[in-house]
Amino acid sequence: MALHFLKRDRSVGRLPLIMSAESNSTCPVCKTAEVVCGKWTLLLIRDLAEGSARFCELERSLEGISPRTLSLRLRALEEEGIVERHTYPEVPPRVEYALTAKGKALVPLVEDMRSYGMRWLLGDAADARQPAAV
Repeated sequence: MALHFLKRDRSVGRLPLIMSAESNSTCPVCKTAEVVCGKWTLLLIRDLAEGSARFCELERSLEGISPRTLSLRLRALEEEGIVERHTYPEVPPRVEYALTAKGKALVPLVEDMRSYGMRWLLGDAADARQPAAV
């Protein structure tokens, strides 16, 4: 039984066997995953947590992302109210992206993922998972 199919039944404190499609639409974990689980999304939030950034800075930071994909991800995050776009009336035009309050609320999630990765995937625990050489 996979965890993503489980939701705590608050009335009795037990986990039902399978969630319906209808309950997925009201599950806060499912709704959050819909927003943040797009490729590059959490990395964009990670980079913008340090402060506002220009498109080219984000593109350099996210090695391997295409300009089109970056543009689409930023637009989607704007529509969700996670990122705001500031355009400055200069020549050449300058555009900066920053996290909104809603976006800043996701930073602890990114920090928890960083801690998990350091503890379980990159540190001594990751080495302990590797079979010993014979």
